[in-house]
Amino acid sequence: MSQRLVLASNNAKKAFEMQTLLAPLELEIVPQARLGVDEAEEPHFTFIENALAKARHAAAVTGLPAIADDSGLCVAALGGAPGVLSARFAGEPKSDERNNLFLIEQLSGVPESERNAWYYCCLVLVRHADDPCPMIADGQWHGLILDVPRGEGGFGYDPLFWLPELKKSAAELDSAHKNDLSHRGIAMRRLLERLQEQPLFKKPEQF
Repeated sequence: MSQRLVLASNNAKKAFEMQTLLAPLELEIVPQARLGVDEAEEPHFTFIENALAKARHAAAVTGLPAIADDSGLCVAALGGAPGVLSARFAGEPKSDERNNLFLIEQLSGVPESERNAWYYCCLVLVRHADDPCPMIADGQWHGLILDVPRGEGGFGYDPLFWLPELKKSAAELDSAHKNDLSHRGIAMRRLLERLQEQPLFKKPEQF
């Protein structure tokens, strides 16, 4: 029987993207909602702390290994905002459309040369809730922020995330191309490299 790994995310689009990236592990990837796991609190100021909190929460509730990511958009002209508040930049309830409109407002009058931004992703994998040595990998994806959305694909801030070398927004890329380039794809490849170097699934008493 294949080993199950809980995916600590209730974002359907993110879950699909991460399951595609996790395919090389040949594991049964189970979104936490299917196991009755609610969303963990994310009170921290850093991506790594929030990702760790989510992974530990999913592992504690299910008794299974868990993987979580915390990711978002950082804009240089805004001092790194929206950062860990990316999903709630325009307040509750969460809305990609309102977040994008709010970002456009915040950057009104800022010239293209100062619209540098990057997507950041931190992945954390825990073997069990009390794992003292979680596996951690991160990735960054750099671009510029548009003042008019472009493209219908992706999610989050993808319609505003411009890639000068491709002359496309992230929302204009197909999923395979995006996974090759994205912050989450970079982080996942780094995590997969680590998984090749050390064993993953052991029972807690074996540590």
